[in-house]
Amino acid sequence: MKKTIEKLAGDTEGASYELTVFRFKGTSKTAPTAYIQAALHAGELPGVVAVHSLMPLLRKAEAEGRILGDITIVPAANPVGRAQFFFGEVEGRFHLGTRTNFNRDFPLINRPDKNALPPANPAATADVRLKRLLVELSMGHDIVLDLHCDFESVPYLYVPAQLWPAMQDCAGAMGVDAVILWDGPSGAAFEEAAIHPYLQMPPEKAAFDRRVVTTVEYRGLADVYEKYAKSDAEGLYRVLATRGVIADEKAAKPRKFNGIAAPIDHVEMVDMPRSGAILFHVEPGQHVRKGAKLATIVHTPGEPDGSIDVLAPQAGYVFTRVVGRSGRAGDNLIKLIGEKRSSDARSGALEA
Repeated sequence: MKKTIEKLAGDTEGASYELTVFRFKGTSKTAPTAYIQAALHAGELPGVVAVHSLMPLLRKAEAEGRILGDITIVPAANPVGRAQFFFGEVEGRFHLGTRTNFNRDFPLINRPDKNALPPANPAATADVRLKRLLVELSMGHDIVLDLHCDFESVPYLYVPAQLWPAMQDCAGAMGVDAVILWDGPSGAAFEEAAIHPYLQMPPEKAAFDRRVVTTVEYRGLADVYEKYAKSDAEGLYRVLATRGVIADEKAAKPRKFNGIAAPIDHVEMVDMPRSGAILFHVEPGQHVRKGAKLATIVHTPGEPDGSIDVLAPQAGYVFTRVVGRSGRAGDNLIKLIGEKRSSDARSGALEA
């Protein structure tokens, strides 16, 4: 294993950031290669602890000569966001200087070649330069996993529609409960940047059956526990074994995906009709009927008509809900995978 530190200059004199990268060299020139990064939204830590638990498994495989394909690991992909504290809370989703989501506006290139990247611009803001660096580090890998988490949710994947159902083996290996299949522009998220060069090729040259590109949502922000770190690391390891990056017959044994897979236009973004306190009646992982009571919003406490119920717009599966217990009118409350297309269907990305 080789460890390197990538240096990233800050936006002011004297400020700088460091990005740790671990590389494992494979013994086969034909085996698939893998890239795994965590915490692109710096405050999302379930993926960080999963990678930490994965590393001993990779070191053991390396010592035993079982790493066939090159593996690149970035355990904490956003040192810029990790340094942004606002009134004691980390702000890792948006760059405070540009107000841009750290998982948007990645460079989209027309071929998997570092020479196709726009020239590095030292005058660009740190978040822009970070995004270019992450695309460069991930370039050319057959497997690209971007580890995130939601507010409160089941474990689920965002998968480019072109890679499904070929990626069912990976969903089964990771043991996720749901898969959202997206197509079209997603604001140039990292996942879109990873798959975009191959979408410009004929399918036979793109080798979609060999590719794995996904955003992994590891439950919720507070689900940072040793038991999850260990099980998620084992799931990542099984993906590498299943796809032939690591030689391990036991870990590569197929696991059936028994969860829900649905196109992104089936997702209902259930929003708050009024501001106020939130009383949830459902949890992630529940199936609901059309018209089921999802939550009650207490908007004018003490008044006879001071609350309003939020009902399911269609039958489906609750896969996320917000972690806070108050919000404003129009804020997202719950994401529901419906049995049919949403009347407010979206493509590419669900949120900004």
